[in-house]
Amino acid sequence: MKVENRISYRWQYLLDVDDLLPEDMELVFQTTDAMKEISQREVKKAPTLQGKVVALLFWEPSTRTKLSFDIAAKRLSANTVSFTTGESSVSKGESFLHTIHNLEMMGVDIVVIRHPCSGAPHLAAQSSHMNIINAGDGCHAHPTQALLDLYTIRERKGKIGGLKVVIVGDILHSRVAHSDARGLSLLGANVVLCGPPTLLPREWRFLPRISLEFNLDTALREADVVVMLRLQQERHQGQFLPSLAEYIFLYQLNKERLKLAKPEVMVMHPGPLNEGVEISHDVAFGLSSAVSEQVVNGVATRMALLYLMSGRK
Repeated sequence: MKVENRISYRWQYLLDVDDLLPEDMELVFQTTDAMKEISQREVKKAPTLQGKVVALLFWEPSTRTKLSFDIAAKRLSANTVSFTTGESSVSKGESFLHTIHNLEMMGVDIVVIRHPCSGAPHLAAQSSHMNIINAGDGCHAHPTQALLDLYTIRERKGKIGGLKVVIVGDILHSRVAHSDARGLSLLGANVVLCGPPTLLPREWRFLPRISLEFNLDTALREADVVVMLRLQQERHQGQFLPSLAEYIFLYQLNKERLKLAKPEVMVMHPGPLNEGVEISHDVAFGLSSAVSEQVVNGVATRMALLYLMSGRK
């Protein structure tokens, strides 16, 4: 495996894409290219992180993110330990920071954290010398999902700068939308956030290269990429929509609506998909869909991040 010699420094934390410069993202993309080569071998294994311990701390349910980190670590020969609150001392009253401290004392090298409270990974980073990766905190950020999404767009489109990317759905509660929009705008894409007025944070309209649109048909015109999001109903503390049927009528991406975008439009979804709500089956698994590519690239991107954060050269 060959990666450019620019991998000569240590990343200690990945808390959001705001922590990265465009050249940092390019380094992640180039490293991901190398990691995809490992994943395509007959024996999908490299000794790169042999002897390292990666802890997966997930205070919320997860399928793709947790499994892809587990697979990524094992493909690089790291040892993984998994944590769920129901099987830990948290259920007996142990604090979040005490758990982090105990892991450090046990010799864990990298901690991957998914937490319902925004800012939890930042708190862990301030209280530990371990490498900390934010795997999604509350409604705040999901940087590894953003990086794999950016990589997938770059891989299919050949570029990110200048593209029109429309992100549709529950923007207010989506950590993916927050990280995707910031990463895309940083790399020169023009981002349109689209959804019901109650689910669009108005302060986003003041950020560079980001605009708001309430009408999905208007937003889709000349779109290069469309990222669909599910309704985060588990985070809704109040009534944001008159009815689910109305949301489907106004904001579902179906085959007819997709014709408003460019012919070579790319459709993405971070999952889990709610078919028949935010996206129709024929679009989710049609020729324009990059959903399967996102899953494949998720493992390779997380391999790249574990590699970079381990300080390997």
